[in-house]
Amino acid sequence: MSTESTNARPSPIASTERPSRRRGYWSMWASVPREFGFLILTMPIAITGLVLLSTMFFTGLGLIVLVFGVFILVASLFMARGFGALELVRLRWAGRPETIQPAWGRGDREQGFWRATFAPFVDGHYWLYLLHGMVVNPIVSVISWSITIAWTSAALGGTTGWIWQRYLPDGRGDDDFWLHDVVTDFVFPGNTWQIDPRVGEAVFEFVVGVIFLSTLPLVFRGLTVLHDVIARGMLGAWRSEALEREVVQLAASRGAAVQAEDASLRRLERDIHDGPQQRLVRLQMDLAAIERKLERDPESARELLGEARDQARETLDELRALSRGFAPPILQDRGLAVGLRSLASRSPVPVEVEIALPDASLPAPIERNAYFVVAELLTNAAKHAEATGVRLVVSTRDTGEAGHWLDLWVTDNGRGGASTLPGHGLAGLADRVQGLQGVFVVDSPVGGPTSIGAHIPYTPVA
Repeated sequence: MSTESTNARPSPIASTERPSRRRGYWSMWASVPREFGFLILTMPIAITGLVLLSTMFFTGLGLIVLVFGVFILVASLFMARGFGALELVRLRWAGRPETIQPAWGRGDREQGFWRATFAPFVDGHYWLYLLHGMVVNPIVSVISWSITIAWTSAALGGTTGWIWQRYLPDGRGDDDFWLHDVVTDFVFPGNTWQIDPRVGEAVFEFVVGVIFLSTLPLVFRGLTVLHDVIARGMLGAWRSEALEREVVQLAASRGAAVQAEDASLRRLERDIHDGPQQRLVRLQMDLAAIERKLERDPESARELLGEARDQARETLDELRALSRGFAPPILQDRGLAVGLRSLASRSPVPVEVEIALPDASLPAPIERNAYFVVAELLTNAAKHAEATGVRLVVSTRDTGEAGHWLDLWVTDNGRGGASTLPGHGLAGLADRVQGLQGVFVVDSPVGGPTSIGAHIPYTPVA
């Protein structure tokens, strides 16, 4: 039984990177408390770091002729790393995107205690962290902290001055200097307005306070972004390190894909040996017997000829079944959706199908691998899960910067207990999906039900 629906099951695998939404002015006010907390603590932390780092570093530098001076220098580098990590945590708490930290101690600990101890001397990240903690961050923090205090004071003092200034003693007379007079004479030269100086000054201060208050989110955001840009440049991982990790991941994925392909070819070889090859041997023997009896016993030869014809038909059917598991013609001619429905219709267990796939946008290798994964999962559900019903859900999703994903879900009501541990049937499928940079998910408690998902990234075909 096979049914089709345009509503696909939502995937529980959320992308790690989602397209950022544009944030308006009013929504920026929600970040003001966190950004203010970040900025107001910046200078105390930076000055503390400057005192501690400079003390340890220059002490170690002065005692470098002695043995323990070198260890003090190493300790100062590790302390700089700690202050840098604290800065990244504070920026993330302030709402900034996470900065990828360097890969500290890549394999140094495996090469001995002394190499791990003195590794900071040859790691440029430690020196950048030290430069950030002793020079850059203190200078920038003093500037940003001063602007934060001044802007906040002008905003709050100006907008609330008309409330509390009346209770303060005022020794100025009406002929004293008033700032609002200077501004009004500059903006409106030659005016003859007669304004009460105290009222005019209160109104002027309120207007200035409103201006500072309205620009407060923009100033806080700009100062926080300034710290974030500096931290990303000095405290983040280098592009070369990201490329190195990507190369390692691709090598591991390629190895997994090669192993999965090798396992598939070995399984095909075993199936051909145990199935069609044995039938062909039997067919050869029947043809030899027919040849011997053709003249002596035509009736017996005719019976053997019928059996040989049945053997040839069954061998052809078995070869077709094997070929469908790897490159079925229906997949090449009519696409993945039709191929999966054909798989579901041949399953001995009733399959409910929900497919929502775009037309002609999946690359051929992705279609073949997806077809193989579903075929294997349906076979497992029929042979091993003792299921009486299966549900197949297939869909795609666009996650923006994270790219396009193909989501496959096969859920059965069998006995459960499926596992991807080595030696289990799903281990090869997990390797295949991981070889495609995908994610393989198994949720199969003992007693069922079993829900298995394969999430495969792809680039749409133009």
